[in-house]
Amino acid sequence: MNNDKLVSVIIPAYNHERFIGPAIESVLKQTYPHLELIVIDDGSKDATGAIARSYAADPRLSYYHQANQDAYNTINRGLSLAKGEYVAILNSDDIYTVDRLEKLLAIQKESNAACLFSDVTPISDSGEEFVDPQFGWNLWHKKNRDWYFACGDLFTAFLKGNFMVTTSNLFMTAEAMRTVGTFCSLRYLHDYDYIFRMMLAFPGQVRYVHDQKLLCYRIHSGNTLGEAAVTGRLQDVDVIRTYMLAALPEQWRSIAATGTERLLELRDELEQVRAELAGRAEPSVRERLKLLLAAVKYKLRKKLSGR
Repeated sequence: MNNDKLVSVIIPAYNHERFIGPAIESVLKQTYPHLELIVIDDGSKDATGAIARSYAADPRLSYYHQANQDAYNTINRGLSLAKGEYVAILNSDDIYTVDRLEKLLAIQKESNAACLFSDVTPISDSGEEFVDPQFGWNLWHKKNRDWYFACGDLFTAFLKGNFMVTTSNLFMTAEAMRTVGTFCSLRYLHDYDYIFRMMLAFPGQVRYVHDQKLLCYRIHSGNTLGEAAVTGRLQDVDVIRTYMLAALPEQWRSIAATGTERLLELRDELEQVRAELAGRAEPSVRERLKLLLAAVKYKLRKKLSGR
């Protein structure tokens, strides 16, 4: 490996005074030392900035403060400041394994990949690994990994789920970063959108290091099912639809888009019907009549259409 290749690591930080220290240390203590660490404090209201500045004795660290602009804008500013031939991102509550950069650089040199990401270890607020295979996140991640191994195609597997997991898992050449461009304004899924764009820009050059866990991904105990869960899923639908269509020949996109929209409508209609019928022992006479009329109309339309 060429030890003179500079790696730029960007940490977007916001109100993570409990975690920013371990995140910074996980970068500065890498077995691959030739790096620059760009920490951008996105308007934190706690001690995040003070803790980050306490590491300023290391000349590899640069600290910037800005008014709050959300994560994707903060990352984009970091990308504009990066000087390295390789670029990596680390969210301020996640942790690199000590040899992450060294291992990914070696794999990149061997494979000439434009972008790489590894498997991850889920950890708690206190840094303990979630080892129970029945833990919800572990079940979700295993489902996505199993689908990847079953289908054997990275792009298809990502349509099933984001097994890259987080922006912290991105490691790419600066050339690839410049080609793909900045992160989009999706608050919860800018990493998901980005990896699809990377795969389209560099087909066959995105590498999943599936047999090594080189990142600790923090799952916070305070996470609840709320607005983020709803908005995130709505964004998920848009991302999957966009890149599923992008992978198809242009002449098939209209058909696929129309069919997809109808399937989503049917799902919503089914959920509405189930909600209306919930708690009722039987439909009323009026409801039965409406269902019967709907069925008759469907049969007539089918007969008239000749199908």
